[in-house]
Amino acid sequence: MGTVLVIGASRGIGLEFARQYAEAGERVIATARDDAGLERLRALGAEARRLDVADPASISGLAWALDGEKLDLAMYVAGVIARGDALSPPTREDFDRTMHTNVLGAMQAIPQVAPLVEEAGGVFGFVSSTLGRIADASSSDPWTYRVSKAALNMAVASAQADYPRATLVALSPGWVQTDMGGEGAALTAEASVTGMRDVLARLTPADRGGFILHDGTRYPTW
Repeated sequence: MGTVLVIGASRGIGLEFARQYAEAGERVIATARDDAGLERLRALGAEARRLDVADPASISGLAWALDGEKLDLAMYVAGVIARGDALSPPTREDFDRTMHTNVLGAMQAIPQVAPLVEEAGGVFGFVSSTLGRIADASSSDPWTYRVSKAALNMAVASAQADYPRATLVALSPGWVQTDMGGEGAALTAEASVTGMRDVLARLTPADRGGFILHDGTRYPTW
């Protein structure tokens, strides 16, 4: 049995990751930002920790909370979307919330979590989006979200060189029936996470620092 950390598991994709790994017999440590999320995680049998990735002060204590752990897998799942387009710049509030959740939270998590993943020779995955591919610039909406995910992809690729004994990878979950994707999305959270778990189990050295869709399709990071 291995140890799995899921950052951002209050609900949706993160909660589904925690559920599937717990049902598979893994020891799961998972974070949520509120009491309701913590209760959902405890009901799954996960070790629930309070953490708000959008709050720099909250996530700065992650290494202390994980002291002594060796992580076979860590997942950074937190993400929010700010609506807007190129002709209507985001409000400062929307920009800060999106960047702190999607990018800066991950950048704070990497130096705290990646060394623990390295100790186990494990994997550190980050849920991203195909909208973060610069090549797909045909649409500017949602503007801030696209920029944040492109930045996340590059942060993952750049950080890989600093942690050679771990595998860092960005994953796109597809269009999922969550708060962000809506009920009309193509995939359930269960199907998306099942696909991403299969990708994680099949990673090769060539995938390190890369960007992969839930169905195994490899994309250029940039």
